[in-house]
Amino acid sequence: MPSVFTVTSEDLALPLEEHIMRASAALDAHGHVIALAPDDPADPARRRMHTVRSALEGDRIAIVPLTLPPLARTLLGEQLRQLSGTDLGPGVLAGAARLLSYYLHSGALLASVARLDRVPVGVGTHMKSLVPGRHFAVLAHPEPYLGEADPAHVPPGPSYRTQLAVAGNALDPAWIAGPLAAGWGTQHLRELPLPPDSARWWGTSRLVEFTAYIGDVGMLYQLVTSVRRDTCTWCGLEVIGDQCLFCATRIGERAAPAKHAAAARQSVETPRRPQLEPHKR
Repeated sequence: MPSVFTVTSEDLALPLEEHIMRASAALDAHGHVIALAPDDPADPARRRMHTVRSALEGDRIAIVPLTLPPLARTLLGEQLRQLSGTDLGPGVLAGAARLLSYYLHSGALLASVARLDRVPVGVGTHMKSLVPGRHFAVLAHPEPYLGEADPAHVPPGPSYRTQLAVAGNALDPAWIAGPLAAGWGTQHLRELPLPPDSARWWGTSRLVEFTAYIGDVGMLYQLVTSVRRDTCTWCGLEVIGDQCLFCATRIGERAAPAKHAAAARQSVETPRRPQLEPHKR
């Protein structure tokens, strides 16, 4: 197994010394660590990971910032763990995190959008959320969507075969299990625990989070291996995309070590997304 994966969140905080010890043990056992972190540079969990990386003074930890909601981030970590059992190396797996995020359709059923700041909320919709009994369908990724949870209308979804994960029980999930699952052509409905940081991410604790994802590891492998690979000129890892996520070297350039390239890491390029054949429903 070439890498160990971690999905960071503020609620999973450990004392810094213990965090460093665990990261060091993971590196000794597995060689590389890939951390999926929130996209906000000021996020406490992401800052802790950067502190751990600096303390270990190594370029075997890749911190991948993502705009995904918590459930989608968890599922992406699961997909990468599946792929780690194949012949893909750590540099390719780190780049695959950005690539595979394109194929996640993530949203939530919310009782209120009054504190939602992840998608644009109009004044009219904000006023509707003050009326008890309203439920809102929100899609945060890959494109924002906001509307009432109407059985006759569902947000645009994937055109390829997916499974649907559902987390949370604060609201009736019938709209998700019924109209949404049917409209998205879901093959399988899967219940998961609600991630600890979902309520903060969505701005309310009255929610049910959902994500459509590719559950077939063979299809995931095909997507990743269809992308061009290059060799990092600094650390020698095979990578996809325009930058090595371990040492921050731009592909095709001989850049400085990671400690001199922190700014470059904030603007990591994403591999071009391969097109999947549409699923005929």
